[in-house]
Amino acid sequence: MTPSDNNLVLVTGGSGYLGTRVVADLLQTGTRVRATVRSLESETALREAVRRGGGDDAGLDLVIASLTEDAGWDAAASGVDGVYHLASPMTHATEDPELVVTPARDGALRVLGAAVRAGVPRVVLTSSFAAVGYSPKPLNADGAREYDESDWTDPDMSGLPAYPRSKAVAERAAWDFIAAEGGDTRLVVLNPTWIAGPTLTSDPRSSLQAFAGMFGGHMPLAPRQRFGIVDVRDVASAHLAAMVTPDAAGKRYLLLADGPSTTWLGVAAVLREHFGALAEKVPTEEAPGDELPPLVIHNERAKTELGFAPRPRETTIVETIENMLKQGMLG
Repeated sequence: MTPSDNNLVLVTGGSGYLGTRVVADLLQTGTRVRATVRSLESETALREAVRRGGGDDAGLDLVIASLTEDAGWDAAASGVDGVYHLASPMTHATEDPELVVTPARDGALRVLGAAVRAGVPRVVLTSSFAAVGYSPKPLNADGAREYDESDWTDPDMSGLPAYPRSKAVAERAAWDFIAAEGGDTRLVVLNPTWIAGPTLTSDPRSSLQAFAGMFGGHMPLAPRQRFGIVDVRDVASAHLAAMVTPDAAGKRYLLLADGPSTTWLGVAAVLREHFGALAEKVPTEEAPGDELPPLVIHNERAKTELGFAPRPRETTIVETIENMLKQGMLG
């Protein structure tokens, strides 16, 4: 398929931070979108978000389907030319695998099963760097831990939080299902690092809550963590490319901005530099602990094969805060 010939695609989790971007971008190309939501109570907010992103919501239909129930998925996948599976439990407040891991895995299998039964040619699944790089590797010659698409987080690793475990388990299950029962349906998986960037929603979600916490003084010490950042707008563009790039079938792609990884203290430094007194409550010190080795995450495959052209990390951070200020999310 091409993204501009009035095809119909299914987007799961269409009302989310990333989902609204993907839906808006698809509608701008002339592609019709069927989006799943857990309740039609979100319809007004979703349509407003899509219009905010430049999409014509006349081409958008909503259907109710839940990752935890079979009902609705066959109807949702019927007659579509492609499926973008973005929906997944996104909570760090619990370590109960039944609340995070199980619905992520079973939800992915429900969506894939429906796609296969409907004869959908391609599914683009949103996974995460959490499924790639949460198991420590030996340091390379430069003293860094280095990750590419061949790496996997070990879901059975001792002490692994429920969220990265859920991403690793769900993605493995997706690949295994396609290998065993996929028929002519092909799978592409995108593994973004920490997603930031301007939101189309009217409330702070996902990473935006961390920014709000920093500005509000709720992060007195920066946690010791190294991570990559990627712009939500670039992740959305990569989804559209993954659906239409022939050679992407059967592959996974790491998505992040160019350059070295950052830390929470590094993010805080950018906020203080660009927002002055507004950022007076962001942390200036890291939590006690050992210095972490540098983290190297490769995005060459996405750049070469998907035309991925990420914005600079600092641009993403600054434009995220400008957007949040404009919407009154930091007041």
